[in-house]
Formats: sequence, C-alpha cells, structure tokens
Amino acid sequence: MSTQDNAPDRRAGAPDGTGRGAGALGALRIADFSRVLAGPYATMLLADLGADVIKVERPGTGDDTRAWHPPADHDGTSTYFLSVNRNKRSVVLDLTTEAGREQARALVAESDVVVENFRPGTMERLGLGHQELRARHPALIYCSISGFGSGEGAAIPGYDLLVQAVGGLMSVTGTMDGEPVKAGVALVDVITGLHASLGILAALRHRDATGEGQLVEVNLLGSLLSALVNQASAYAVAGVVPGRLGNAHPSIAPYETLPTADRPIALAVGNDKQFAALAEVLGDPGLAFEDRFRTNADRVAHRAELREILTRLLSTEGADRWSTVLLAAGVPAGPVNGIDEAFAFAQRLGLPGIVEIPAAAADGDSGKPSRQVAHPITLSGTPARYPLPPPRLGQHTEEILRPPNP
Repeated sequence: MSTQDNAPDRRAGAPDGTGRGAGALGALRIADFSRVLAGPYATMLLADLGADVIKVERPGTGDDTRAWHPPADHDGTSTYFLSVNRNKRSVVLDLTTEAGREQARALVAESDVVVENFRPGTMERLGLGHQELRARHPALIYCSISGFGSGEGAAIPGYDLLVQAVGGLMSVTGTMDGEPVKAGVALVDVITGLHASLGILAALRHRDATGEGQLVEVNLLGSLLSALVNQASAYAVAGVVPGRLGNAHPSIAPYETLPTADRPIALAVGNDKQFAALAEVLGDPGLAFEDRFRTNADRVAHRAELREILTRLLSTEGADRWSTVLLAAGVPAGPVNGIDEAFAFAQRLGLPGIVEIPAAAADGDSGKPSRQVAHPITLSGTPARYPLPPPRLGQHTEEILRPPNP
C-alpha cells in the first residue's frame, strides 16, 4: 500500500472473501488494458503476488486470445487465454464511447498502475494516455508495452513471430543447413512481460520513496535484443555476426543434443572436469587427454570430430540410462522430454508444477477446478496465491462499476 499523500486511497483487499489484498503486493490495484500475451503475463505475475488486477475487455469478444482455440477447457475457453489471466477480475468497457471512457478514468483514479499494449497513440486518442492521466494522478505508474517503440516503429504491428524474425532470434535458431525457425513459444512476449513487471516494481519502489509516479516503456524488439545476451555481445563487442548451429553452442562443446539408442540426450558440459567425467562414464577416458579435446577451446575447434565420437559411444544405451549415470558422475545431462514428461520431472524433484484453483461455484461455474502452471517465484514470507480462476468475460463488471455505499 502506498503511503504517499497523492497515491490512491487503497482498500485492504476486496470484500468478496477471495483474500485479495494479501501477499507482497496486497494493497496494489492495477487497471489492465492489455491483451494477448506480454501485458497479461506481466499482470498475472503481479496478481499472483497479491495485486488486485482489473482486466478491461471490449464488449462481445474480450481479449483476442479468448477465441484462440483449440485446445480449450471443459467450458470451451481457450487454454491460451487461461494461461495468463488467473487471479484477475474482468470488466467490460466500451472505450469507443464517452461513457466507457469515463468509466475507465474512474477505474484509473482508484488504481496504482495502468498497463496497456495498444498500438502507440491509441490510448492518447481515447483520452487515456500517460500525460493526461498523470496530470490528474501524479502518483500513477503507467506501463506502456509496444512492439517497436513509440517513435519510427510505432506503426509496425508487434507480433512475436515478426519480432523473432527482424530481431535476429530466428537467425541463430535452427540447423546450419536448414531454414531459420522460431522458438516453440512466443518467447519474446514472455520476456517482454517479465521486463514490464520488473519496470513496474522499480517504479513503485521509486514512488514509495518520492511519491512520484512515472512512465514505464518496454518494447518487444528491445527486450529481444537484451535477451540475445552472449549472441548480441558477440556482435556488439567483437563484430561477430552469429549464425545457426542447431542445438550446439557457439562457445562451448559438447553443449548440444546427441542421439542415443532411443532418443536424444542433452549434454551441457561447461568445463574440463565435466568433460573428463563424461569421457570416463562413456568408457573412453583418454578423450580428455587428446590435444584436440584437452580444453574447451580445443573442443569447440574440433566440434564435428567430437560429435562423431560421442554419438558412437552414446549409441549403446538409451537416454534415460545415460542421464542417470552421467548425473551421478557430475555431468549435466538429461533426455529431451515432452511437456508431459517435463511436468512429471518437476514433480519428482518436488518443484511446483501444476496448481488447481477451485471453481467459483457461486458465480455459476461448472464446479471443475482450473488447472494452472505454478508461479515460478518462491517467497518465504509472502508466497504466490491463487484465489481466482481466469474470469469469464465481464464476470466482475457489476461489482467493479457498482457505486460505493454512501
């Protein structure tokens, strides 16, 4: 809860028995005008930590991802939408009308944070831009998410596939002799959502100290360039333009997937000690002492020869067997799992995987719980909570827009 005089007079939780108001961000209210992935992912992470997130949706269709199916749950709701919208309340507002915009301004007046990812200039045309809202609410944190910034790239649509292509990620993803490929998920959106949530928390910390709100801007292209890390640094520092290496690493070997007797295994050998242990387990300890494989730089220089030898040695056993003995010897290794196997693996390790949120039967739901992927951050004192399943379109419009009792 903000202690600043010009911050909203926040209530300690909602009066509906859900427990909103608890958690690390328990007195925080977010007016969330975002849709699809980057913005909703950011606000869901904050909602898991206690923030009261009001999801503003357009009449009739709501968030685009509500229609992105199959697959869908038992009620026909897109699993894409369900993946990033738990712990939120949905209100339907028609922002094309003055009445809807006035309701939006009233919602903002009771909020600490606004999040939006419309094309740059849209919120300004609606009278909901940063400058106008900040003039009324100096303590407001306003987070704007775009594809390519608000300058020369403002008109370029911000789709993840497009950013992966023009931002360089596809140029380093795929086999050397194949075509560039995208990541298997909308990775740039997810990274941008993480950056947005970090920026919001930093702005809130500043407001705690000064009482001042500010504009937080993140964009998909800038987030991707940052996330390219070592590949981007190779260009920025050394002028090297990386290319595709399949599952291999440009600076480490062996650090890739290799075939076994049944399915591929991932080997992440990061130092000479681990390579010596790998050679020992595979039955050829002398590999670690050959000049062409003695150091990591040697192994990178002779990557193709090393791969051929390791493939022959690994062909005698399956991936699960090799993973067991290699891990026991201190060599990072594991099979290439399907998503079902990945969740099973996390469960065996005692890590949170899937959580179930009870259905709000009083609201007319089917009574079946909502299965959700657990929040990835563990906090010892204020852990993530799951009071609400993803909302039906407009489910909370009446309770949110209801005038306060006199």
